Amino acid sequence: MDYKNNIGYRRETLKKLLYNIQKSEDLIIKALYDDFQKPEFEAVVTETSYVISDLKQTIKNIHKWAKPKRVFPSLLNFPSSDSIYKEPYGHVLVISPWNYPFQLALCPLIAAVAAGNRVTLKPSELTPHTSAVIARIIEKTFHINHVEVVEGGVEVSNKLLAQRWDYIFFTGSVAVGKIVAKAAAENLTPVTLELGGKNPCIVDETTDLKLAAKRIVWGKFINAGQTCIAPDYVLIQKNMKVNFITYLIEEIIKAYGKKIDKSPDFARIINTKNWYRLTNMIQNENILFGGESDAGKLYIAPTLLEEPDLDSPVMKEEIFGPILPILTYENEKDIENVVSRYEKPLSFYIFSENNSFTKKLIQQYSFGGGCVNDTVVHFSNKRLPFGGVGHSGLGAYHGKLSFDTFSHHKAIVKKGNWLDLPMRYAPYKDKLTSIKRLLDWL
Repeated sequence: MDYKNNIGYRRETLKKLLYNIQKSEDLIIKALYDDFQKPEFEAVVTETSYVISDLKQTIKNIHKWAKPKRVFPSLLNFPSSDSIYKEPYGHVLVISPWNYPFQLALCPLIAAVAAGNRVTLKPSELTPHTSAVIARIIEKTFHINHVEVVEGGVEVSNKLLAQRWDYIFFTGSVAVGKIVAKAAAENLTPVTLELGGKNPCIVDETTDLKLAAKRIVWGKFINAGQTCIAPDYVLIQKNMKVNFITYLIEEIIKAYGKKIDKSPDFARIINTKNWYRLTNMIQNENILFGGESDAGKLYIAPTLLEEPDLDSPVMKEEIFGPILPILTYENEKDIENVVSRYEKPLSFYIFSENNSFTKKLIQQYSFGGGCVNDTVVHFSNKRLPFGGVGHSGLGAYHGKLSFDTFSHHKAIVKKGNWLDLPMRYAPYKDKLTSIKRLLDWL
């Protein structure tokens, strides 16, 4: 089947994928729990329902997105009609992460298929149950020459990266993103890199502290903090710290109970390696709340740290776990001294009712995206681009932009033959003054 040019076929296969995902939703939820005890609510809201919504939007709009777009022609080319054609890159590689293993595998795949590409998907080996379910769904839905799933570890990823691709879409850490970019550069392969960073969360004295605490607790500890856009640390105005910490603790207990390790609503750390990495971060730190852990259950409690040194392990790298450092500031220079220590983050959060303050911060700092008076929720709007800048990523997607990401935009000028202006042709004698006047006028 010619999936490159047959948009109707693409649409039908996506409808089949939608059916198979809806039919397998219970299996997906179970797999996510088996991999790292992801709560059912989080599995539905952040994984299955998100993918289903993405599929429905793509199926509805695929013909419109794929249609050539007419643009206003240049008067220099008069008479002409100008258009942008969207064509698939060809054979694309999608490498997905473990933290949202279903959503972050399927959403790029959906867009790549919609745009007419062949797809090889490499899901994470750290979530084997979810990867196995994905493989079965893909096998039921697509011809092997159209979409294939390749499971395995680092060796498999290295072998895939050694091959030539027409496009690579990677979601994961900055360190691995650099490896992917280097491999892609060998063949001048275009890439999208969805990475991460130390996402600041600024809280000033004008905000509703109790509501801010509630929203920060939710955004930080969903998925046990293993979210690339989670707040990485809080910078709060110094005189507000004591009350803010009280509200944070109240909201954590309200969300997960006093025995958090027994809560059905709190996920686990993905593996032993990450458990040790995270528990080492809180050694010798001033723990305000939490800190309990269990290696056998891969459990780390939601943990608040007071004023860690900026050169400490917890402040040197992206945390990617249920640990939240609380830092303070007295003026905007203090904010700059902290935020500017790090590479451009994937997300940036501001809690304030001071519009001039929020506007200044948004303009002053470069970051992928963010929220004012909330966390994480900018990800949910498919009309907003999602992606990083600098070390936090390259390129963006979501909604129509996902389709465009996996499409080459081909410019076409169709020239009319009923008029042919002689000015551009040699010999050029006595034409330069006239052409400069024309260009200035245009």
